[in-house]
Amino acid sequence: MIAPEPFFEPRGTPFSILGRLKALSRLGHSVDLLTYHVGDDVVIEGIRILRTPQLRFIREVPIGPSYRKVLLDILLVVNAFIMLVKERYDLVHTHEEASIFGTVLAKVFGIRHLYDFHSSIPQVMRNFVSRQFLLLIPALEWIERLVVNASDGVIAISPALRDYVRTINKSVPIMVIENIIEALDQESITAEKISEFENTYSQFNGKKIVLYTGTFEPYQGLELLISCAERVLQHRKDVIFALVGGKKHQIDKLREIVVGLGISSHFYFTGIRPPAEMPLFMNIAQTLVSPRLNGNNTPLKIYSYLQSGKPIVATNITAHNQILNDDIAILVDPDPDSMAQAILSVLDDSSLATKLGARARLYFKSRCSFREYIDKTEEILDMVYERRS
Repeated sequence: MIAPEPFFEPRGTPFSILGRLKALSRLGHSVDLLTYHVGDDVVIEGIRILRTPQLRFIREVPIGPSYRKVLLDILLVVNAFIMLVKERYDLVHTHEEASIFGTVLAKVFGIRHLYDFHSSIPQVMRNFVSRQFLLLIPALEWIERLVVNASDGVIAISPALRDYVRTINKSVPIMVIENIIEALDQESITAEKISEFENTYSQFNGKKIVLYTGTFEPYQGLELLISCAERVLQHRKDVIFALVGGKKHQIDKLREIVVGLGISSHFYFTGIRPPAEMPLFMNIAQTLVSPRLNGNNTPLKIYSYLQSGKPIVATNITAHNQILNDDIAILVDPDPDSMAQAILSVLDDSSLATKLGARARLYFKSRCSFREYIDKTEEILDMVYERRS
């Protein structure tokens, strides 16, 4: 498996990779994971983590395209080639841009290739790069078609991505495996842990908490959330917007905005927190929000939101509405007035909040089983092996 990511870090794609590794381990596979030198080791039976040589001047890898990723991907290519010369593997499993050179390596060494399709690379480039690089988009679209057509199987993390793949190739084996990693450990939320957590975050006591968790990239819509907060606070003064995640420079930028608006006392930025704390944050929240502006891959946070049994307010875009619907969440247009009205409706109507939360958790229990995740992983592997048997 080739993962051009800092593994492990608590963000979307590394979480997805972690889920794949756990599923493959449960199925009895042995996997060599080749990844960047950046990231924390995890221990999973049957999984060996191999890293590119350490470059001391690279201590973190930002989300999206960057010169750092180009350099690290060159090292990945070299290491992958050496590994394939030394070992006899029966499958190359690639993520994101590793699919490009993974396709070539699989052909050179005559082995199967499984493409783990998290997002369209041309679309990522549109979201992250400046205009002078947009001329690369047609070439990247051509490469993406080549990768899909050359793969022995594709994992899509959402129905929208599956449909996109089908516009390229109608016959390649494909399986939608949503990012349902093992459920958050709700059982570990004891009264003692809740009490300790509330003492740590005593500023939340007696307040209505609107919670966001995740990265602070521009497409996540956090400036939209701030604009929405202005409107909410005109009606209620007992609300705190708690934002969990983000790098220091991202937090500083948002903090400057809320200070300028005079609402900084109603915002709390925690920075990046351990995944184990997410159930505790959600336990004290009255509303969970996802103000994302665009994209067609469902944010990983949506599954933990559903499991928490708390009401969800999210923008009505493909990334959300292919999973969420009006029975289990409030979906709104991506504008401040719509989002503010939805948040206030949940805060003002406890019966609505309870009903939405209960439906969300029931949906999670019935539709988001990790057992099903493992079964789908086994099914796509069977299709890949049968294709080249």
